Amino acid sequence: MIRLNKFLSSAGICSRRKADELISKGFVSVNGKMVTELGTCIDENAKVVCNNKVVQQKKAQDKIYIVLNKPINCICTADDPEGRRTIFDLINVKERIFSVGRLDRNTSGVILLTNDGELANKMSHPSFKIKKTYKVSLDRELRPSDKEKIQKGLKLEDGFIKVDNIYYDKMKNLFVVLHSGKNRIVRRIFEHLNYKVRTLDRISFGGITKDSLPRGEWKFIKKPNFI
Repeated sequence: MIRLNKFLSSAGICSRRKADELISKGFVSVNGKMVTELGTCIDENAKVVCNNKVVQQKKAQDKIYIVLNKPINCICTADDPEGRRTIFDLINVKERIFSVGRLDRNTSGVILLTNDGELANKMSHPSFKIKKTYKVSLDRELRPSDKEKIQKGLKLEDGFIKVDNIYYDKMKNLFVVLHSGKNRIVRRIFEHLNYKVRTLDRISFGGITKDSLPRGEWKFIKKPNFI
């Protein structure tokens, strides 16, 4: 027996967290019957249908991993009702893949795409504390006192947030390291202190970097080993 959300993630449909959303909304059926109860276990040979498509389990050797250097003005959803460019317009592979660790439209940098639902779940789950590093450009110089406040932690509208590190490199570029997965968290940290983020670029995600990969380009990589 296997949990239904794990079955879906192992098939490369989505992460387990997203699978739970699909299940609870009634988009999944098992052997012809709709299943909405989270935590449901099924036989591995059961016929599972998600969004009117039969789910086929993938073999381990079918797993693929792609790193993309995401440009700005590009969104991370597979389909956009407004017709905006998505990261999937940039990548040409036959396998069905999904993004891990999304970035908002105006943030550039490292995005992982894969059909490995188990890895996606681990890299997205807060308990694994996957670190992300961002290069930040502000509308004005960061005051030392505000830098200290960020390092010690801030109370935002949705709770307390403390970064893992905030520092300057030799070229006086500002970097923030954190493991929080909260929406727009880096931008909100600086907005809380009345700064405007001009540019935001994720340079590392769970040890995955873009290296010299040009903006908008992608490449296959080996399975990330972040634990």
